[in-house]
Amino acid sequence: MTRQIQGWQMVAPKQPMESYHRSFDTDSLPPDRVLVEVAGCGVCHTDLGFLYEDVPTRHALPLTLGHEISGRVVETGERARSWLGRAVVVPAVIPCGSCPDCRSRRGAICGQQFFPGNDDNGGFASHVVVPSQGLCPVDEASLAKSGLELASLAVVADAVTTPYQAILNSGLDRGDVAVFVGVGGVGTFGVQLATAMGAHVAAIDVDRERLDRVEDFTELTLEATLGQRAIKQALRAWVREAGYAATRWKIFETSGHPEGQSLAFSLINHGAHLGVVGYTRQRIEVRLGNLMAFDATARGTWGCLPEHYPAVVERVLSGQVIVSPFVEQYNLDQINDVFEAVRRHELRSRPILIPGPPAG
Repeated sequence: MTRQIQGWQMVAPKQPMESYHRSFDTDSLPPDRVLVEVAGCGVCHTDLGFLYEDVPTRHALPLTLGHEISGRVVETGERARSWLGRAVVVPAVIPCGSCPDCRSRRGAICGQQFFPGNDDNGGFASHVVVPSQGLCPVDEASLAKSGLELASLAVVADAVTTPYQAILNSGLDRGDVAVFVGVGGVGTFGVQLATAMGAHVAAIDVDRERLDRVEDFTELTLEATLGQRAIKQALRAWVREAGYAATRWKIFETSGHPEGQSLAFSLINHGAHLGVVGYTRQRIEVRLGNLMAFDATARGTWGCLPEHYPAVVERVLSGQVIVSPFVEQYNLDQINDVFEAVRRHELRSRPILIPGPPAG
């Protein structure tokens, strides 16, 4: 069978993406792969890094970007027949599942991992081919009850699951103090997850409007313009007055900005854990000895293990994590305008690009 695929591809750095149409022979699907009809694909800062910031893709150009994907499986290889017709969220990072790193539960560093929109064509298209390994099924009865569209679950593939993995990596327990630096993207969902998991959450951002949007999920919001000294004083006063722990804070850098990363590192206290989720190619200067002096840890988070996706989807469908106020849908044909608007910080919500009616 032949299907017509329409999409947009990056042809060169710092150049507008170009549209394409091509025929796809579904008989050519490898045994363990599926063809997903895309419901929605979120725009992530990583996509902007590929297009604007000279971050290299692992697959040669031209390449269809996009790794925050939700949709429906419409064709399968012979070993993936059970997925046919199912609504799914496609993990942004799909480990192979069988190498020594995967068997050691370190799939994030799997050398054979599949990253749509990086290792091969991604979700800014009507359809995408991905491994069936690690797909997250979406219960459609629960989806209907939630009032959400399948397209809105696209952000689960990275913006919601990556901070979840960072929280798991931190060992966060109920009653811990969690501090998020940057709540314009993944931090928006990180504060909700940490609160749902019983933490006392503080949020820091340069933008007062962003802080106001997450105020219902936090106990303290602070503007980053206060400066490092004043922020530390305010955090210490908050935990002292509330009777919370003055040590072992869980600090999450979710701004992806050098000043945010510098601030997050400065908040490390005795026994603290710093989770680095945001990404920037710019360097910062820190006193690494603080980790030794405070017996603290710092750890990066590259995506989320597929095994954790069902729990995150359940939290979203049950309303523990709210998605709708923080996303906005656009037609896929608006992709270049949307990318430019995100780059200029003109959008207040995370954009999800929606393909037109599927062809073929």
